[in-house]
Amino acid sequence: MPEPLINLLAAVWTDTLVLAADLTEDEWNRSTDCPGWSVKDHVAHMIGTENMLEGEQPPPADIGDAAHVRNDIGTFNEQWVAVYRDRPGKQALDDFRVITDRRLATLRALPAEEWEKEGFTPEGPGPYRQFMEIRVFDCWFHDQDMREALNRQGFLEGPAADLSLGRIPPKGLPYVVGKKAGAPQGSSVVFDVTGAPPIVAAISVEGRAALLDAPPADPTTTLTMDRRTFGRLAGGRWNGDTGPVAGTVQVGGDVELGNRVLDNMAFTI
Repeated sequence: MPEPLINLLAAVWTDTLVLAADLTEDEWNRSTDCPGWSVKDHVAHMIGTENMLEGEQPPPADIGDAAHVRNDIGTFNEQWVAVYRDRPGKQALDDFRVITDRRLATLRALPAEEWEKEGFTPEGPGPYRQFMEIRVFDCWFHDQDMREALNRQGFLEGPAADLSLGRIPPKGLPYVVGKKAGAPQGSSVVFDVTGAPPIVAAISVEGRAALLDAPPADPTTTLTMDRRTFGRLAGGRWNGDTGPVAGTVQVGGDVELGNRVLDNMAFTI
């Protein structure tokens, strides 16, 4: 049976190709919610990561001293972005098509045991399958960055979106609630995310913050929002000031704690 993640990657990359097929150069150069990056920069970033996975290194490029570059991963990302900054958007899209076709061919040829092989992932050591889940998550987020900048919202439901949004509760929400928002001992926060299917995630602070199997009967705070807003907040693209304006957030219970959580929901690099 083919590895399901291959189809999810193909779906995300196809969405980007269709989304960007008719862009003008002004649209390619439009700023996005990702600091310092244009629509084209997101495609360049995805090109660079997939090239890296194929063993290719970025050509020499001067990334300057951009304020949004804060670590080694950011420096690596910016090298590929700089390569395409003065190139036409169509060239970036053509190169994106070439490298994603190459990556799909590589993944389809990968033996089953290689998907289970332990190695590097951005989250620490793990099987190759985990790395490819992260690739779906990352590419879906960047596709959403492009959609927001172009005012073409969509691709918020379906298997690729489900996987991407579904990784947020276990990977980020305990850290957000317990560490970043400083929720007090004995408190609980429920995230009620509307959509198809809905996402309900409950975090309880008893010692360390942890994801519960089911929401408590009387949570300290409930945050209700749509999928778009949930993704933008968790990805650090919006905060508590912009989220309720650009999307829909209702805070129930302890409003002060709820607002702290909203202001601190970003957990991605």
